Amino acid sequence: MKEAAKRERVLVVDDAPDTLEVLQRNLTSKQYRVFTAPGVAEAIQVLDQTPVDLVITDLKMPKGSGLDLVRYVRENLKDTEVILITGYASIEGAVQAVKSGAEEYLSKPFTDGELFEAVQRSMEKLRLRRARQKALPVIPAGRFGLLGESETMSRVWQDVAKAASTTATVLISGESGTGKELVARAIHYRSTRSAAPFVAVNCGGIPEGLLESELFGHVKGAFTGATESRAGFFQTADGGTIFLDEVSDTSLAMQAKLLRVLQEKEVCMVGARRAQKVDVRVLAATNKDLFGLVKKGGFREDLYFRLNVINISLPPLRERGDDILLLARHFAARFAEEAGKPTPQFSENALQVLMRFDWPGNVRELENVIQRLVVMTDGDVIDIPDLPPLMRFSAPRVNGLNRTLAEVEADYIRNVLAGVGGNKTRAAEILGIDRKTLREKLKMPAP
Repeated sequence: MKEAAKRERVLVVDDAPDTLEVLQRNLTSKQYRVFTAPGVAEAIQVLDQTPVDLVITDLKMPKGSGLDLVRYVRENLKDTEVILITGYASIEGAVQAVKSGAEEYLSKPFTDGELFEAVQRSMEKLRLRRARQKALPVIPAGRFGLLGESETMSRVWQDVAKAASTTATVLISGESGTGKELVARAIHYRSTRSAAPFVAVNCGGIPEGLLESELFGHVKGAFTGATESRAGFFQTADGGTIFLDEVSDTSLAMQAKLLRVLQEKEVCMVGARRAQKVDVRVLAATNKDLFGLVKKGGFREDLYFRLNVINISLPPLRERGDDILLLARHFAARFAEEAGKPTPQFSENALQVLMRFDWPGNVRELENVIQRLVVMTDGDVIDIPDLPPLMRFSAPRVNGLNRTLAEVEADYIRNVLAGVGGNKTRAAEILGIDRKTLREKLKMPAP
């Protein structure tokens, strides 16, 4: 159960004491705060005195109908969901319940699983509605482009503040697109070195033969084409911070040279005979399991421990809850301003899809998707048909025999995902693969 659920309040209304007791016990076990009432009048008293997120009410009660309570909630409370339960199920009853404003309609007898699923769906709708009603987010001062209010990101803020107060090396780990460079910049600009340079280096983007010269510089004549002496990134960052992104992509030989820099606080330019002192704080980042590479011999153990004095682990976007909505609205506002367009709104259905999607590319992927939506959507509201095809439901259809195996597999995976409401764990079980393999297949471009 999410941490947010511990703050969510549920009012259960039923004239049967046994039913009240069972529902209260089951919902309390899921960390909801549960109130009970034996009838409509008593329920209204509770609602007048206590904010409630969800009302679960029986339909037929001696002193008032559950439909009366549904109408009361809809006409008096803007921020409360309703589930109607009844032992007299009928199509007419379901239609009437929905027309009155009930979000869910459960027929007795129902299982604990059916109850919990209905409650979770109602709570998700409530969170989405609340997210839409919030003002557009403003990046808090000092967070340097980082945005998020989830519990996992709160821990990142705390780690950044602690790291900024020291001069120790920091290893930032996380999947691609989670914002590792933003964290590094936040550490630098909150530290005592903020007035000095911050130099970011993508170790994986520089050919191995050039990396040493780029990092440490070279003297004139050190190699063919070295027509003049040139300082490297470490000299450029003197007094400040150097950020070594994807440090796991460096060779073992380069790792030995980086280790010397960390130990001796000096660099030796390519072709030079003497080393020179540098005052540089090193921050490094990786999207790989660095300790796993150490055990396989792909990364030096001594360098790993030199870098991993402080470790900050960034959560993937799929584990950041409502931050997805916060970021989506932030990007929509930013790109709309750049394009000179009004900021579009998101339909609740579109927000649900954004929340369910796995986001293998994390925040960077979300940013790219929102930019495309802002540019390509003509209306004021972004709805499900505007979303990329991979995020939309794809109904099974008859296809010819002229498709590749990769196309058939991609279609089948999308259909399975759609059939289980985007539940990656369930989809992986049906497909007979693990979640990691499923994520990898979802990353593959469409054939």
